[in-house]
Amino acid sequence: MNVSPTPEGSPTADHFLAGRLRLRQMARGHRAGTDAVLLAAATPPGARGLVIDAGAATGIVGLAAAQRAPAAQIALLEIDSAACALARENIAENDLTARAAVHEADLLSAASRRAAGLANESADVVLTNPPYLTPGRARVSPDPRRALAHVSAEGLEPWLRACVALLRPGGLFVMIHRADALADCLAGVGARLGALAILPLCPRAGEAATRILLRGVKGSRAPLSLLAPLVLHEADGAFTPRAAALHRGEGELPWPPFVFP
Repeated sequence: MNVSPTPEGSPTADHFLAGRLRLRQMARGHRAGTDAVLLAAATPPGARGLVIDAGAATGIVGLAAAQRAPAAQIALLEIDSAACALARENIAENDLTARAAVHEADLLSAASRRAAGLANESADVVLTNPPYLTPGRARVSPDPRRALAHVSAEGLEPWLRACVALLRPGGLFVMIHRADALADCLAGVGARLGALAILPLCPRAGEAATRILLRGVKGSRAPLSLLAPLVLHEADGAFTPRAAALHRGEGELPWPPFVFP
């Protein structure tokens, strides 16, 4: 990732996927990074129909997904108006106006989603990087945009319920979250998803996972799989070869390929 310096408070012009994805995002507040890159890497290259990036911010996950799945349409679902404005700029900057659109709406409100043009069971894939924190269980940032991106006042379950509601039967759901919140993630998806696959993400070999990727299929009855971890960094802090390739937009995550029915 390359970052262009800007005056404090102004958007930065950043580059991801070895420069193939250009992204404007605010210099302060929530910033895209490795979590977003890994979540986008979960997009099946053969995905068709609609891919929703739920809680899209300025659009990195959805726009990176568009590069991985060239036959898919992309919906960037976001509530923050300033982030939506930058997401629209990012769609144009990456020449994706024919395939991607911003839907400014409250994910947790079915009425708001419908008014923005996203009906339930309309998506083939839903990708989400939910707020990681819950008030009362973590210190909330005083920066209002960072707090909006990182904190869910209602908790995780309503967020996941809304994501799965947008997904068609047989569609694919993928999320990234803190490893220590795995129990909350599983409780949040409940029986709505099957064929769950959990991929632990470890900072270095021999260290405990700090993130997990969780993948599931709506309506499936297949059992859960706990996969071998993906190690992100060498001992010297450099990315491992596999993690480096994923950051370039190359290669696949180490889980079984998903084939759409």
